[in-house]
Amino acid sequence: MLTIFFFLLGTVVGSFANVCIYRMPRNLSILLPSSRCPSCGTPIRFYDNIPILSYLILRGRCRNCGWRIPIRYPLVEFLNGVCFVAVFMRYGLTPEGLFFMAFFTALIVITFIDLDFQIIPDRITLPGTAVGLLAGGLFLPDCFQRGLPLGWVQSLVGALVGFGVFYLIAVVSRGGMGGGDIKMMAMVGAVTGFKGVFLTTFLGSLTGSFVGIGLMAFKGKGRKTKIPFGPFLALGAAVTILFGEEILRWYFGA
Repeated sequence: MLTIFFFLLGTVVGSFANVCIYRMPRNLSILLPSSRCPSCGTPIRFYDNIPILSYLILRGRCRNCGWRIPIRYPLVEFLNGVCFVAVFMRYGLTPEGLFFMAFFTALIVITFIDLDFQIIPDRITLPGTAVGLLAGGLFLPDCFQRGLPLGWVQSLVGALVGFGVFYLIAVVSRGGMGGGDIKMMAMVGAVTGFKGVFLTTFLGSLTGSFVGIGLMAFKGKGRKTKIPFGPFLALGAAVTILFGEEILRWYFGA
């Protein structure tokens, strides 16, 4: 029963994530005005704003003007619901579980904004780093040593390592790494510690390489085609939070 509840809660929060994805890169308020059709500006009625279900009932179109609603909207809602369930199954109904649900939503927002605009908003990463440091000192667990607290020192070191490593990459690559990625990894480090920074980076680079090779092989993209790195870092961070301990044990054969 709780699993269903957290899935439904995740889809509702995912609906708000869609608002953030649309408005943040356009420097619009995420609170006001209420949700409305991006095409005709008509406010969306409450019964047309039910996550996933309303999209199916309306057949993916605005009730007023017939504008085709991007499939991304129900996809984000569904994905956020799945993430909430995954976190609940891993951490249960605990403070760290609730925190990670919110953190996963932030990762989803970052992913889709970076895909659309190739930016990662400071409005997410800077407050996210501060909250991550606070939570890391108070109650977050070490993703690699379950049952042990992350702690102030680990959280701060993680944020500094995440920022420093990616800043160094940006300097060496002469702009090959964006400032948004640097601040995002400070946020990830504050939440997962310095070990999480390295595992997130490895997993993000691995999946990014596979996607890049696939685009070159099947889509004819060149080696110089810019691919946003934020989505891959977000995936790496999510895997680290859910399975970091197991990955480390498997790698070292423990």
